[in-house]
Amino acid sequence: MIPKECKRLAEVDFPIAEVSRQAAREKSIRHGHPSTLHLWWARRPLASCRAVLMALLLPDPCDEHCPEAFKEEAQEILLDMQGRPREWDTAIKSNEGLRQIVLKFIADFADWDNAAKNDYLKTARALVKAAHGEEPPLVVDPFAGGGSIPLEALRLGCEAFASDLNPVACLILKVMLEDIPRHGPGLAEELRRVGDEIKRQVEQELADLYPKDQDGATPIAYLWARTVRCEAPNCGAQIPLMRSFWLCKKTKRKRALRHRVERREGEPPSVEFEVFEPKTDKEVRGGTVAQARATCLCCGAVLPPERVRAQLAAQRGGADVIFDVAGRRTGGARMTAVVTLKPGQAGRHYRLPTDVDYVAVRKAKERVAQVLQEWKSGGKQGLCPVPDETLNPIRPSPNARGLSAVTRYAMSAFGDLYTARQKLALVEFGRSTVKLTPSLQQTLIALLLGRMADGNNSLARWESGAENPVNLFARQAVPMVWDFCESTSKSNARGVFLSGVDAACKVINYTRELGKTASCQVQQADATDHPFPDQAAGIWFTDPPYYDAIPYADLSDFFLVWLKRTLPNRAILCDPFDTVNPLSPKQRECVWNRAYDSEGRPKDAAFFEATISKAFKKGHRILSSDGIGAVVFAHQSTEGWEAFLSGLVEAGWTVTGSWPIATEMASRIRARDNASLATSVHLICRPRPEDSPIGDWADVLRELPLRVADWIERLQAEGIRGADLVFACIGPALEIFSRYRAVETAEGNRIGLPEYLEKVWEVVGRAALQQVLGTAEARARNGLSGALEEDARLTALFLWTLQATAGKERGDGKDTEAGDAVDEADEDESGSKVQGFSLGFDLVRRFAQPLGIELGKWEKRTIETKKGVVRLLPVAERATQLFGEKGAQAIATWLEQKMASNTDPLQGVLFPLQEDTAFVVREPQPQYGAVGEAADDDPAAGQGTTTLDRVHTGMLLQAGGRTNALRVLVKAEQERGPEFLRLANALSALYPQGCDEKRLLDAMLLAVPR
Repeated sequence: MIPKECKRLAEVDFPIAEVSRQAAREKSIRHGHPSTLHLWWARRPLASCRAVLMALLLPDPCDEHCPEAFKEEAQEILLDMQGRPREWDTAIKSNEGLRQIVLKFIADFADWDNAAKNDYLKTARALVKAAHGEEPPLVVDPFAGGGSIPLEALRLGCEAFASDLNPVACLILKVMLEDIPRHGPGLAEELRRVGDEIKRQVEQELADLYPKDQDGATPIAYLWARTVRCEAPNCGAQIPLMRSFWLCKKTKRKRALRHRVERREGEPPSVEFEVFEPKTDKEVRGGTVAQARATCLCCGAVLPPERVRAQLAAQRGGADVIFDVAGRRTGGARMTAVVTLKPGQAGRHYRLPTDVDYVAVRKAKERVAQVLQEWKSGGKQGLCPVPDETLNPIRPSPNARGLSAVTRYAMSAFGDLYTARQKLALVEFGRSTVKLTPSLQQTLIALLLGRMADGNNSLARWESGAENPVNLFARQAVPMVWDFCESTSKSNARGVFLSGVDAACKVINYTRELGKTASCQVQQADATDHPFPDQAAGIWFTDPPYYDAIPYADLSDFFLVWLKRTLPNRAILCDPFDTVNPLSPKQRECVWNRAYDSEGRPKDAAFFEATISKAFKKGHRILSSDGIGAVVFAHQSTEGWEAFLSGLVEAGWTVTGSWPIATEMASRIRARDNASLATSVHLICRPRPEDSPIGDWADVLRELPLRVADWIERLQAEGIRGADLVFACIGPALEIFSRYRAVETAEGNRIGLPEYLEKVWEVVGRAALQQVLGTAEARARNGLSGALEEDARLTALFLWTLQATAGKERGDGKDTEAGDAVDEADEDESGSKVQGFSLGFDLVRRFAQPLGIELGKWEKRTIETKKGVVRLLPVAERATQLFGEKGAQAIATWLEQKMASNTDPLQGVLFPLQEDTAFVVREPQPQYGAVGEAADDDPAAGQGTTTLDRVHTGMLLQAGGRTNALRVLVKAEQERGPEFLRLANALSALYPQGCDEKRLLDAMLLAVPR
């Protein structure tokens, strides 16, 4: 057994870079991965859970308390491993060598391809057994979610206890961790047989709703657009709301829609489409809707967002067709194209919709009405066949996530998210599932039905680049989608019409093997009132909710409403704390979400901090005295981190290790041009001893900069950059603070965690500035010369924070578990976007204030703040403020004339001031424009010009091709001092590769005389 005093590997070292690489890569792995059984949001990669868990289980061979018996047995186990490197034979004889070899094994074991190999499994389990004997420690995860942590506990031969408050999560956990491992080897074959039988039955039932074409082609998808009426005088045309007119946008195969306007006497104009093959992208027009503004194709009028929303609200979202009494379409959703497969011909084909297609839709509406009428006439026994549970929370969520986007369009019930034909298909599949004998196969089919709902609804998109539908939960929200894709029963797209059976069978074969040597118990439970006894867990390892990042309960209701219809009377699908609640528990859920109340008060930041603290206190109690804990956290706001860490420290934990692991793909939606985190910080924790001392504030402040500086150097060597590095520094900084039961000043005043974290932000910011701008920046604190101005420091720090963590695998951009939560209705679907790089205001403020940078002073000069986001203004947007209305070309001409005349040296000069028709040299004045005086409301008035302004001037001259003028400016700046080139070189290193600013800086620096 490992002595209590002995440190675990996770407390002293960890292979960050390699585990990060494998964890990020895993996001693109589908075959056999548990995530393909059923979606769960923000599921932790198995690679990182496996590696961290093993590092928690094994002692550090270099620790003086590490048992000699473990070291001897570990050497034998590793030397017995097949294919081991020969250099192990010598290195393993020393404690340091053994440590490095074990870490190398952990890194290799993180590889998905090695995780199921018998030799790796055998070695890993043997090492755990060598450390703990015949009874490895019990692993407890109170926020088990998708089950990554307990699944990896089983892989390593440990017993596990997994719990979650959410019913959908509990069902996934129970199936994956309890039921599948207990079942016999024939489960996959049984599932295939049952799935094929159900699909065959339902296809026969719905055959007339998906008719084949007369030429034998089989429709696999119908493409739709919601419509609104143009309200311009003398128009009244229907506007199809379309993000794009592309159908297929592959390199060697392009198809798109082209429109024409038909004008018939006495009728509003109408739009007709045709399918064509564009030769260039310019032949395909842009979409008709952007940021909820609709442009009429007939008259060009723009319908404002409030009218678009009002019209769609009158249609209950507009996903269904409106027919007149004669069966003719008069409004509602419009079919724009049909995707087909033709016998003997490769690829997908596209045609326009016909009357036959609309007849099938009308039939579906009539049959849905019949199903609902039968339910009503039968006394409304049981749940409504089409989910009628409400989407509306108590109040709209201020963090714009969850279901609030679609409720603005009067989609008030879950059934409103589907077309009539989609509803009928789901109802028929559900009825066939209910008829099955209660069994694991029935449960698995019910889970696959949830996947079908995710892939076949009126919020699923058509991806023209891949020629496939994109499921609703490509993002961690339910966004409004203007044009959507309806799949047919013949589609093999992932997740629709039980097409996930094969994927589920691979998961069965993968997870069943892991449960042979250990078992897991699953229970629905609140983490703040955990059922596990005190002092019983050997490892408490969990991935709790991230403040306000994901409204799990809201999102999971999308699946829960169908699960309750296909698995009636399952206790695990109920709210155990509110028997009248038809959906998942909201009041107790540990998230910041003021859309709901808890005990009469909104669930705000204070609620999250109090709730997470209760959960951490419970974890503290259930952990044995010699146990160890680990908590994963990743949030972009400093408020989220402060609430999380306050709960951790208040609960009596001390941080003993901290490891940032890259767990997200760089290509995901949220990772574009902002500081979206790519890493999740894994905090290693121990219960703080009751006799912990009181810390001296002065000692803590002396230790903090040294600790942060060492950690920054270590993390950068591991490829960690930017915002990931910023938040990763919190862990080691907290190690200093959390080791004490309290920290006090010499006067006896207690220091709170928020006050300490303010110092952490300051120390990290100063360390970053010193690193990117040179040692002269350290002198700015004392007002000494050689330091760059505030705007240069702000820009450098901004870009440093924006840097992306290296070593991430580039995926396909379809990461369904780490997306953004932006409502499409608030996006610019035309493809244009606001230029510049962005950071959250809170993060920028945390750095700027301690460093004496006044953000307001630089507003609209170097930065722009809107809706809590700070945008670094692109250099191109600064041209007018730097040069005035005359522009850069006039300044360049003046500079070139000065060079030609060889008069009036330019040292000390920034910009010329125009007086009549002549430019004259001047010292910087209290304005930044080249022409005239600063306006009274000019935010930068009175600040003078700065080194950053002069660097931007050079970049704009470079952009304008005024090479001679640029040389004059560079020469003058070299005579002025070193600041210009120092800043230019620093910014060149900080700007992302490929951006315009980086290109201009590099070209400008080539003009510097060597």
